[in-house]
Amino acid sequence: MAAAGAFRRPPAWHLFVPKLVTILRQGYGAAEFRVDAIAGLTVAIVALPLAMALAIASGSTPDKGLVTVVVAGVLISALGGSRVQIGGPTGAFVVVVFNVIQAHGYDGLVLATLMAGLMLVVAGLARLGTWIKYIPEPVVTGFTAGIAVIIFTSQVKDLLGLEMASVPAEFLEKWPAFWEARASISPTTLAVSFGALALILAMRRWAPRWPAFLVAVTVASVAAWALGLELDTIGSVFGGIPSTLPAPQFPEMSLERVTTLLPSAFTIAFLAGVESLLSAVVADGMTGGRHRSNCELVAEGVANTASALFGGLPATGAIARTATNIRSGARSPVAGILHAGFVLLFMLVAAPLAAYVPLASLAAVLVIVAWNMSEIDKFRHLLSAPIGDRLVLLLTFGLTVLVDLTFAIEVGVVLAAILFMHRMAEVVTVQHGASPIEEDVDDFARTSAPSDQRADLPQGVDVFQLRGPLFFGAAGRLIELLDRGWQHPRVFIVRMREVPFVDTSGVGALRDFVKRCKAMGTKVIVTGVQPQPRQILTQMGFGPGQGDLLFAADLGEAVEKARTLAAR
Repeated sequence: MAAAGAFRRPPAWHLFVPKLVTILRQGYGAAEFRVDAIAGLTVAIVALPLAMALAIASGSTPDKGLVTVVVAGVLISALGGSRVQIGGPTGAFVVVVFNVIQAHGYDGLVLATLMAGLMLVVAGLARLGTWIKYIPEPVVTGFTAGIAVIIFTSQVKDLLGLEMASVPAEFLEKWPAFWEARASISPTTLAVSFGALALILAMRRWAPRWPAFLVAVTVASVAAWALGLELDTIGSVFGGIPSTLPAPQFPEMSLERVTTLLPSAFTIAFLAGVESLLSAVVADGMTGGRHRSNCELVAEGVANTASALFGGLPATGAIARTATNIRSGARSPVAGILHAGFVLLFMLVAAPLAAYVPLASLAAVLVIVAWNMSEIDKFRHLLSAPIGDRLVLLLTFGLTVLVDLTFAIEVGVVLAAILFMHRMAEVVTVQHGASPIEEDVDDFARTSAPSDQRADLPQGVDVFQLRGPLFFGAAGRLIELLDRGWQHPRVFIVRMREVPFVDTSGVGALRDFVKRCKAMGTKVIVTGVQPQPRQILTQMGFGPGQGDLLFAADLGEAVEKARTLAAR
């Protein structure tokens, strides 16, 4: 007879069941559909100008951004492993897409995206979805901040209305070229772009629920049309956008072409996988749900393959649009499917109106996107980390801006791995016990009943013991404590006497854990914190007396504190 509390491993195919199927099995009615329809419409309003702006910044045409939303957006929601994920083009792809189009033409991008889609499907079937935990936070923050700088730089010409025959491809060559063209700044373009920018910022401050991007683009378009302003618009530069979806078409393929585009395809697949799973993790934190990472990778792969065949761009889970979807009340993947449907409806009915949109207003939208991507607060916070993490952050950032995105990621990950091995060598004499948080068997796994150490605790108090280093490879497991089906206690005691080392990502995981516990009305007490973890926590503003995390010397002291807190 099986031991009490043991769990039975579900079949492997459960890992790839879309969340949409799960939702429909649980029951889905008219009330849920109404809420999802409102959320889908809200996200579509946000996605509409953003998709066109990102496509233009990528060196493509605005209609390809809309096609990506429609085709990839439907498939990511319908087949994905997250209840509320919204898929489409994102800022992370701008640099790599622009470079591929410049070097190999749009047909080359289609083939690279198709290959990336197949890579993602294989990665999902190989159950590589949980490997996202091995990408250190300084690497992710460094390359996203670098991409933000590149996006902003790419919009300077349209933002100021500069007259330039061509913009240099290299970052360091762009700014001298902008300076040489400074005499051609257009006051009209400047007024429209900065007016749109001011309107977006004002609405975010005083009317945050309004679709600031769409309102700013619409106001700029109406003003340019009504006043007869001489501006570059989607119509004058691109000839407008079509009112139908293109027919699917296979790109030209050859062994030489595939080999040449393989690095670009890998970069697209890497970015799509990382951003989609990061977005799913953010969504889990906002909703309390749990995504199926391998299912999500397969969906991303199918969506990118389809987007390529229909003449779209690379797609992934979009963190900002997913958050908008959640705040709008979305309850299921139906909201994401409807968001794509609403964008398709715009293409079928109102596509001619897009011809009046000034490029200056879309440049203003992308300036805000770049600012959001830069995550300046997180970047500044990581600058207070130990010297090794700062080096990884700054090196990844610099290489992204000045050299190449793929090279920057490779160097950042390798340097972080070397740094980690060095740190592990320094604590090799410390107890090596592995963390009792089990490895992810699959996305459905649940652990057995709590251990006996909780038996004599006061009511409303729970305890867990961590063993081993809390570094970037294990930090994400801390959040899993909240996903085990336990009742949320009034006080959570985390024993850390056998945690010899904490890095930046570990501090971030602990901070997120405490934040989620606080939202549920749970206090967190850590006990037996060793010198190195205490030093890093204090250095990063999360030590004793610096935040919501409470400290105790040992379990006895922690229990007494917990008893007092639980009795309140």
